[in-house]
Amino acid sequence: MPWFSYSCSSQLAATILLLILSSVFATTYAYDNASCGHDTQLVKVKNWVDGKEGDMLNAMTARFGSVIPKDADQSIKTPLVSSIPEDCCSLSTSKLSGSVAVCVRGTCDFTTKATFAQSAGATAMLMITDQLLEMDCPTDTTEKITISVPVVEITLTLVDTLYNSLKSGKKVEVLLYAPVRPLIDFSVGFLWLMSVGTVICAALWADITAPDKLDERYNELSPKGSSTAEKATDDSENEIVNIDTKGAVIFVITASTFLVLLFFFMSSWFIWILIVLFCIGGVEGMHNCIVTLALRIRPNFGKKTVKLPLFGENSIFSLAVLIFSVTFAVLWAATRRESFSWFGQDVLGICLMITVLQLARLPNIKVATVLLCCAFVYDIFWVFISPVIFQKSVMITVARGDKAGGEAIPMLLRCPRPRDPWGGYDMIGFGDILFPGLLVCFTRRFDKDNKKGIFNGYFFWLIIGYGFGLFFTYLGLYMMNGHGQPALLYLVPCTLGVAVTLGCIRGELKILWNYNADSSSSREPSDV
Repeated sequence: MPWFSYSCSSQLAATILLLILSSVFATTYAYDNASCGHDTQLVKVKNWVDGKEGDMLNAMTARFGSVIPKDADQSIKTPLVSSIPEDCCSLSTSKLSGSVAVCVRGTCDFTTKATFAQSAGATAMLMITDQLLEMDCPTDTTEKITISVPVVEITLTLVDTLYNSLKSGKKVEVLLYAPVRPLIDFSVGFLWLMSVGTVICAALWADITAPDKLDERYNELSPKGSSTAEKATDDSENEIVNIDTKGAVIFVITASTFLVLLFFFMSSWFIWILIVLFCIGGVEGMHNCIVTLALRIRPNFGKKTVKLPLFGENSIFSLAVLIFSVTFAVLWAATRRESFSWFGQDVLGICLMITVLQLARLPNIKVATVLLCCAFVYDIFWVFISPVIFQKSVMITVARGDKAGGEAIPMLLRCPRPRDPWGGYDMIGFGDILFPGLLVCFTRRFDKDNKKGIFNGYFFWLIIGYGFGLFFTYLGLYMMNGHGQPALLYLVPCTLGVAVTLGCIRGELKILWNYNADSSSSREPSDV
């Protein structure tokens, strides 16, 4: 069985699965915070044990108490003192004046602890917990908060060394400051370029990799070449997946079910399954993109072949690319927690999405409207409305991998924030590229079939609309103070809305609505 046939079949099988998985992660999110007395602050804790500086620690403030200075120069080095009792649920018998009081979990609430620490003269309270919890204002809104010292929460795993040093009688000092994230980070622009570039490449891929007219003429004159070309064309047509209206609805329902299962049963082993599937799909995508482009530029690369058991006669170049792709994916999986792993994940993801957008197609605007409108409601519901039912945003919780033991979900494009003192990444889900990308690719085929130019067609304007949709998405992130945003909330109106509006203005909406480029073909692509 030739490799290219095996590759096409496995890509076809993976297409539907990838679309379902990608729809689960169709959201763009950043650090999530809210406000009460004031917004929570991420805090850096510089520390010294007997005068020797230790590693920087990260913490978070409560929504009550005073605000921590933004710069280290505006803060001062302060002794760290353990309260007696340690839970700070009563007035401390130890001298806390002019120090940062250390408290642990106890029977009283956070505001009570902070009140007693403040009464003992502490300049700040460092709350040690097993995991970070929201230290909010009291539920009784009639209670007046008079806490005027900073209240900082840190996990035991981070502060364990300092706490043990303190209990053993060593001198421990800390300096607290809360640098702010920049309003605009260049990584957003880079992520915007990657997303728009992926959609453009996928839509123009057939034109980029199309054979020259000279090669087409040669194939017509050569019986062997003509047969090969016809076979490749037939194989390509057989592997195309046309999404119909019923399949679009079932698809979104399936994705919702899958998302709920992830929310309740997510674990590190399940993330590992996603990582393996992502690697397999990434290998397929990278192999397809490299081989297709290389053979377009140098057709002679595919002439040397070797016969292998089970797979039959295969191109040596194709096998070499396969080995390279597998090695690339394995190296990414092995180093996926390193700071540079985002690059490998983005390369595999972009290749995979370009390949999927070649295999999956929308036949007309009617199916596009059903699919994108369902995805639109799906995205908004699981980001904004699900907290009312599940107490948490299901989409954001799954995308963060809160229950995955530190494993990150790979169905995202990531870009590091080098100017952010807190580091981290800007991210966009595959679904935010694939769903609008299906519509953009359809408009390109429609323009090409109907010989439309750049400005009187639809493709150019949908690319502009997709770019603006992403811009509005990130603008929404900043306006909502970093709260996760359902990107399809902005992308669907800016793509589907543009296509429908232009169709109405030009009097072509009926043609777009019922369009079927394959209606005259003797062979129909498979429907989903």
